[in-house]
Amino acid sequence: MAKINEAELGDDFSYILRIADSDIDGLKPIIHGLTSVKGIGVRTSMLICDMAEIDGYKLGGHLSNDEQESIRKTIDEFATKVPWWLVNRQRDLETNEDAHIIATEVKLTKDDDVARLAEMKTYRGMRHRTGHKVRGQRLRANGRRGTALGVQRKK
Repeated sequence: MAKINEAELGDDFSYILRIADSDIDGLKPIIHGLTSVKGIGVRTSMLICDMAEIDGYKLGGHLSNDEQESIRKTIDEFATKVPWWLVNRQRDLETNEDAHIIATEVKLTKDDDVARLAEMKTYRGMRHRTGHKVRGQRLRANGRRGTALGVQRKK
């Protein structure tokens, strides 16, 4: 990344933006800055910028208050404006609606899902609870934590 001169940025430059309960680096283009919000990837952030009618390659610190508010509003309305296959929470078990969860909701929802699976004593739930691999991966040689396991020579 090229070194940026502070004199070029101007007096009204914001080094940190606060959007969706997350801090966004103002020195990055807004497309890449929005990806620091959990639940928003590059594709989603490009769509958010298009829907908010903002140039995605503009530095985040140069956004005006109106543009920032437009991005916040677009993020809130994202699930209702895009097709169902583009959201990250399709047919929620409780509400049976499509939603796009972001920020702290991602962790809370994941924890609730794992707790529900473990409560039902499903195979996946029990593997989550015991800390083992869940999706059928190999256990014997890969994914080991802690000290190395293997054959030791006699002393």
